Amino acid sequence: MKCRMCGEKAAINMRQHKLALCREHYLEWLPQQVQKAIEHYRMFERDERVLVAVSGGKDSLSLWDILWRLGYSTEGLYIGLGIQGEADYSLTSRDLSQKFADERALKLNVVDVRELYGATIPEAATISNRGHGKPCSVCGLVKRHVMNRVARDGGFGVLVTGHNLDDEAAVLMQNTLHWAGGYLVRQAPVLLSTHPGLARKAKPFCRIYERETAAYALLRGIEYIYDECPFAVGSTTLYNKDILNTMEGERPGTKLQFYLSFLQAKEQGLFAPQPPASELNTCLTCGQPTSAPGTCTFCRLWEKVRAASPAARSAAGSPM
Repeated sequence: MKCRMCGEKAAINMRQHKLALCREHYLEWLPQQVQKAIEHYRMFERDERVLVAVSGGKDSLSLWDILWRLGYSTEGLYIGLGIQGEADYSLTSRDLSQKFADERALKLNVVDVRELYGATIPEAATISNRGHGKPCSVCGLVKRHVMNRVARDGGFGVLVTGHNLDDEAAVLMQNTLHWAGGYLVRQAPVLLSTHPGLARKAKPFCRIYERETAAYALLRGIEYIYDECPFAVGSTTLYNKDILNTMEGERPGTKLQFYLSFLQAKEQGLFAPQPPASELNTCLTCGQPTSAPGTCTFCRLWEKVRAASPAARSAAGSPM
């Protein structure tokens, strides 16, 4: 297979785009696609500071690398969750994220959940009983809170994540199967801020296949953690990804068509007009926006953890 641009040996063949490219031209092509998505969905402007949530994986590190190459003002955010697995998953992820930042003289903000709040995510999930065998619910709650706090307190214009097309299509499939209208209405490349205390969020990789981000990381020599989170095994998201991969194998472009057609249908009025969102309250403990008056879910979680854990009680004076 030859590169469409120069005729040299292709490094990647993208059947869904009917396009094969060599290493040099692929490393030019992917940043161009990301820039087009940023502009098309009006994710952020050149003069805005961008906070990149990084996990040590191929998607988030590739995204940070591309935004850096495109000339955006970026900083990274790594959240240490305290997840171990067969290897120390969180520690390995943190080391790879720090190595990436150091090699490019970029700033990585690190928030260690145990150091700050007194318990790891698995420990907090066990104490709170919110995990129901897996800590995914607690993990998502804590990451959303920390990401928003760092973006807000750091004065960043936007928070970006490395969610790729495979991620978005799998979530869309799950929400469609259950006709989860609230989630379907909110799923978008950009989540605008609806409150002064909420950060705008964007997904510049929303039209980029997971295979394409992996190829980019490989061709750029980015070292990343290959393993999935140990708690992801058997998840509905991975199950949906397997189904979509089968469909994609038979009909290249299925995932992209599924996702883009959904966005187009939304623009054309697929959903009835939504009533104005209820006014958000301010959490009395941490000061972040919350839908319920009084104390937010995040702070109630850690109140329960502190009540059961001496280590967490000793961290009670830390900022939320």
